[in-house]
Amino acid sequence: MRKHYLFILLCVFTLLTNCTGGEDPVIVSQNSGPAVAKTGKLTGKVMSQNGTKPIGGASVFTFDDKYKIYYTTSDADGNFTLEAPAGDHTIHIQTGNGSNFRTEISATVKDKETVSLEANQTKLNQVAKIAYVKGSFDKIEDIIQTLGYTATQITNSDLANLTTISQYDIIFLNCGSRNHYANQSIFPAIDANLATFVANGGSIYASDWDVAYLVGGTDYTSSCSPAGGFVPDTKLCSVNQGNAGIVPAVVSNAGLSAALGFSSFNIDFDLVAWQKITNYDPNYWEVLVKDTSNNALMIRTNHFTTTGVPATPIGNAPTSTFVTVCITLPGNTQISISVPQVLVPYLVALGATVGPCTGASNSGYIYYTSFHNHASGNIGNAGVILQYVILNL
Repeated sequence: MRKHYLFILLCVFTLLTNCTGGEDPVIVSQNSGPAVAKTGKLTGKVMSQNGTKPIGGASVFTFDDKYKIYYTTSDADGNFTLEAPAGDHTIHIQTGNGSNFRTEISATVKDKETVSLEANQTKLNQVAKIAYVKGSFDKIEDIIQTLGYTATQITNSDLANLTTISQYDIIFLNCGSRNHYANQSIFPAIDANLATFVANGGSIYASDWDVAYLVGGTDYTSSCSPAGGFVPDTKLCSVNQGNAGIVPAVVSNAGLSAALGFSSFNIDFDLVAWQKITNYDPNYWEVLVKDTSNNALMIRTNHFTTTGVPATPIGNAPTSTFVTVCITLPGNTQISISVPQVLVPYLVALGATVGPCTGASNSGYIYYTSFHNHASGNIGNAGVILQYVILNL
């Protein structure tokens, strides 16, 4: 019995000291932690499509092989640094939710190295189809063109034709265009078509007097309940009672302020009168710019909903392979981005949701500014702000 006991001890000792069948034992330090992931950095400068203007506030991101997102934004000068896992990646550059302006490039991230992307790689491309209606006081098309993007001129008669406007993703309504060579009998058709356009994902921008497209009126509005329009009067009231002169303004949206690189500026209202926002629904509209008395000067919404409008494919949506999703970043920050459709199931499995983070899931954006870029030149820093509007619709 004692021999058996000694034999068992000998076997246990042998297993503990040499469990590999005669080879030296493998020793693992108790101080060793988990393997450190290999990461590197990509740097670059987001520029407009023609390479002349830096783009601030652009989303720059990629995913690892487990669909975890690595995300940053460009500063006011367009510069960014993205940290990501080592290896080959598709880098996405987008503004807004990525449905209208985006670029995808291939890049290799090197472990513990910083790789600079070339300027021709990081230009922000236009994927949207853009239209504008000529106005009496605005020329937003000039700003679009200075960025290297293209827009097609359409008329009020075109706005009255749903088939025509459904070709576009974005429509810009220049101040004074509501009554610019317009037959007023077509306004009800225009109002109905714009409602259908936005409800199905199209975005519009209107400035100053062209609030009439939103809430009614034939040129400018002088009351809180004008006839026509497609935005309920309870959501917005703008009256043509603003006085000419310099108005100190504050950028009240943090994302816009970071993209611009400033938070206060002056607006030169150089015309006799302008549309002053006297009332708005704060649950419906987000204020981006206000004056120092807390009056809204620039607002936007993607909460538009209505009933009875037809489901109509808008712009490039029928042929797009990209889908807008909402992703929550560390710190509970939510971002709306557009990703290839093939990635959607994997991102949803990690907690993403389909559609934008806020607003109605099918609604496009409506931007309204009481200021504009004057036909004879930009007023104050409005031109820089309107660049942001163009790229974030």
